[in-house]
Amino acid sequence: MSAPVKVQIFGQVYSIRGELEEKYVQKLAKFVDEKMHAIAEATGIVDTQKLAVLAALAIADELHSLKTEVTEEEELLREQAERCLTLVERALKQTA
Repeated sequence: MSAPVKVQIFGQVYSIRGELEEKYVQKLAKFVDEKMHAIAEATGIVDTQKLAVLAALAIADELHSLKTEVTEEEELLREQAERCLTLVERALKQTA
């Protein structure tokens, strides 16, 4: 385990310890901080705990949406690959 990384999220300093690289931890913390500030500005909420929960929900929604999008794109690519394979097989049969 590496040395702790100090990050600031919504005015609070946190010491994060783990296996992730410091730059990556800083990037994640910045993302969470920006999400919390955006929600605070949009809603007027000042309670840090409520903002953290809303930020977590917003981030979870983004993750879920991206996973769904990737799954749909994978399925589309799989279908296209199968159609291409069928066309290639037909072409090979005609030339044989």
